[in-house]
Amino acid sequence: MQPLKGRLMDKHTTAFKALSDKTRLRIAYLLSSSKTELCVCEIVDSLEIPQYNVSRHLKIMKKAGLASEVKAGKWVRYGIKSEGAFRGALLAALLALPAAIFREELRELKKRFSIRIKGKCLLGIQKKYLVGKKDERRK
Repeated sequence: MQPLKGRLMDKHTTAFKALSDKTRLRIAYLLSSSKTELCVCEIVDSLEIPQYNVSRHLKIMKKAGLASEVKAGKWVRYGIKSEGAFRGALLAALLALPAAIFREELRELKKRFSIRIKGKCLLGIQKKYLVGKKDERRK
């Protein structure tokens, strides 16, 4: 069995590795700046990347302890985990990034928020060219 120090180091290293990917950094920024949980389809439409990729990145973030998942019927909402000193510091670092870097993503997310029904995402992916599409770079 690995000593406690090693396990703690692995836990923190995993979190930093998860945020070292541009797409996951964009997702983490949306989750942390939105101040509410987001549905996968809202993230898909905001980032304009296929649902498959968003789900894969969220799975990595969840495994790294950065994202939380709440199931409500057929919908799954994700949030950013902020409890604890380490996660709180990561959240502060995310929010300290210049918002201008994420201008397009935030604009698209604002559009998605405007079509929520009673504050909830109930409409699915709106950008139909992203439905069922796999990442072309993976071919």
